[in-house]
Amino acid sequence: MIETLVPAIPYTGLGGDDSAPDDNPSIIDVTINERVFGIRAADIDTQRNSASMLISKMYAWRGYSGNHQINNDPNRITLTASDRGQVFGTLSLGLDSDIGLLADQVFADYIDTQRGTGKVCEIIKLAVDPAIKSKAVLASLFHVALIYARDLNHCSHIFIEVNPRHRRFYEAMLGFQTVCESRPNPRVQAPAVLLSAATAFGTEQVAKWGGMQDKAVGERSLFPWFFSQREEAGIINRLRALG
Repeated sequence: MIETLVPAIPYTGLGGDDSAPDDNPSIIDVTINERVFGIRAADIDTQRNSASMLISKMYAWRGYSGNHQINNDPNRITLTASDRGQVFGTLSLGLDSDIGLLADQVFADYIDTQRGTGKVCEIIKLAVDPAIKSKAVLASLFHVALIYARDLNHCSHIFIEVNPRHRRFYEAMLGFQTVCESRPNPRVQAPAVLLSAATAFGTEQVAKWGGMQDKAVGERSLFPWFFSQREEAGIINRLRALG
């Protein structure tokens, strides 16, 4: 279990009943202990509502306030991990635009510095149900987000705001670096630090570790649970064809 991200509450089948088929094709299917889940873009209201329910439940357990509803926004891509209609993992990729990023509310001074060197984006609204005890779920979501950021939207850096007590996880497991220390975040009524990772770093780690999983002896990050370079190329081609 990834304790820094996943509050210990029971799985409740958010997003549909066990027999309901997923109502859009997956970007890629992943097998965990003989169970297959799909990574999908939540591009209709029912999928966004299922993701919103999961986020609200996870965030409420942690005591975070604010509105966690996912709306239809052309500058955001919401990904879900689901099985038979049940959403058990989600994150959104926010793309920079004229209205900026959510993180600009607290960290605009640091983000503006990076804007001078390339296009930026952010990871927001991340939640994974604790009943799914697998590194592959989180790694798959982050890898597809990396592909959307780097290959489809030409972003050089990805930002993420996290609670200070979760910072070490993102640094060790995903290669993020702290670019600004803790500040109050009024959206969740809690402190936040700003982290950043270069998409080029993700490319390097996929080339080194992607697809190795348990064979990556001594490597503790999530990158061995990212897809292999061959699988990544297939995902890129599929997303470009869909676009």
